[in-house]
Amino acid sequence: MPAAELSVYFFLQAAVILSVCRLIGGLAKRIGQPQVVGEMIAGVTLGPSLLGWAFPGLQAALFPAQTLDTLYVFAQFGVGLYMFLVGTEFRSDHFRSCFRGAFSVSIAGIAVPFALAFLIAPWLVGIPGLFADSVRVADASLFLGAAIAITAFPMLARIIHERGLAGSKLGTLALTAGAVDDAAAWCILAVVLASFGGNWDRAWWAIGGGIAYAAFVLLVGRRLLRRLAAAAGPDAPLSGTMLAVLLILFCLSAWAMDAIGIHAVFGGFLLGASMPKGVLVEKFRAMLQPFVVVFFLPMFFTYSGVKTDLGMVLEPQLLFAAIAILVASFAGKGVACYVAARLAGESPRDAKAIGVLMNARGLMELILINIGLQAGVIKQGLFSILVLMAIATTLMATPLFNWIMRRENAKATAINRH
Repeated sequence: MPAAELSVYFFLQAAVILSVCRLIGGLAKRIGQPQVVGEMIAGVTLGPSLLGWAFPGLQAALFPAQTLDTLYVFAQFGVGLYMFLVGTEFRSDHFRSCFRGAFSVSIAGIAVPFALAFLIAPWLVGIPGLFADSVRVADASLFLGAAIAITAFPMLARIIHERGLAGSKLGTLALTAGAVDDAAAWCILAVVLASFGGNWDRAWWAIGGGIAYAAFVLLVGRRLLRRLAAAAGPDAPLSGTMLAVLLILFCLSAWAMDAIGIHAVFGGFLLGASMPKGVLVEKFRAMLQPFVVVFFLPMFFTYSGVKTDLGMVLEPQLLFAAIAILVASFAGKGVACYVAARLAGESPRDAKAIGVLMNARGLMELILINIGLQAGVIKQGLFSILVLMAIATTLMATPLFNWIMRRENAKATAINRH
């Protein structure tokens, strides 16, 4: 397709994507869900699951296969930049203040999902449409374990902030456990991507290169970034030159991770996590975050939605696989984290809240499974099942958390009255 025609399609697609995401996102907010949950659902509605099912001709005309590469580039750039912004909000003090208390919750949130993944993956590998034909059981188990273990860390942080729990024991424990679990899941995913296909020379290059780059960015790069941050005046707006430097660093960091065979989002997050907290980061977020969230993330949700066909889940073999994965996801994350929190001495209210928050997958799950699909580790059937799991667990998080807090607070009030 000629470049001029691709641009015509892109602008029309962008208008439709933004309109539908704003509409469904707004409806989600009215019923007490975060905007991002509605946008996740909006992306699925624009794919074969709804629009393609009801109006297949319209869906094919709006999103022809030749245009998806352009949408993919915008989606990946946007999600990489979003992970850069997420990284700038990463707080190492959460680890220092509550690491010991969150350790058991983190271990449970990692160990149980991976144990369940290793239990069911040998069966799932034999079902057509889930994993690539060349994938080994060990790689399939690791990937599935990472998909079950991951937590919607940005959403978790947003809920805790909105509820005024950021400085509380519950908020700190949940944030620490979520950060540790996500870090472990991303590391395991990097190992799977590096080892997929049995090319261990490339695998060791990717793993070693990733470790070396992370060490450089967090140790050496952080010092250089402090000098850059010192040049940002507290009263002056962020200059065009400073913005360009930050975007150049992001692009180089994303390129470095892609070049060694991992993924661009790792580069974005590492760079963001190494940024010194202060005026520069605050101004950078204020300038870019609205545009990234409003424009780029819907592109990513829609690209994921176009690849998702929930109708496939109703096929008998895939339906049983979906049920098994959903049960493993709820038991491996929500229930396991609740039990671990209770054993660690947390109150019933806090333990339930931690289990619900840790069970949400959200955008982090979509990023992970898109990487798996792009790398050829999984097929569209498993991709669709995991999208369903991400939406279901994320939809449940906010209302369940609010219900738990109201119910337990009402109980405490009634006890105090007596």
